[in-house]
Amino acid sequence: MKVEDIMSRHLVTVGMDDSLRTIRHLFQTRNFHHLMVVEDGQLQGVISDRDYLKLITPAVEQDLGSATEMAVLKRRAHQIMSRKPVTIRPEADLEAAIARFLDDNVSCLPVVDAAGGLRGVLSWKDVLRLVRAQLHQAAGHR
Repeated sequence: MKVEDIMSRHLVTVGMDDSLRTIRHLFQTRNFHHLMVVEDGQLQGVISDRDYLKLITPAVEQDLGSATEMAVLKRRAHQIMSRKPVTIRPEADLEAAIARFLDDNVSCLPVVDAAGGLRGVLSWKDVLRLVRAQLHQAAGHR
């Protein structure tokens, strides 16, 4: 099985200069854990929900923070993203993706084509969903 067979093609992206306020809104209104930072169609970095949560205090989360705390919302995507994300190609086999997850200790793999264009994202949850479906199917055939 190939990465492209199970990767998510539904991506939420931001630009390099989008603010943490925008990023906060996306994390609050969408059900995902990784935000791709893209410029000119090319992947520049990844912001995980953990990256975001490290910066946000409960007061800022509720728009009740001090001026100093609220200033953090003016930070830009390029200031908080992981700049050299571990990526994988769509045609890579699933075993290679699993090795990347384990060897590089990452929770998602942006899927990029040969030209560096973002095509999707594969998370460890996608792999577990596949395994669960295969186990369920195998149990039904006993």
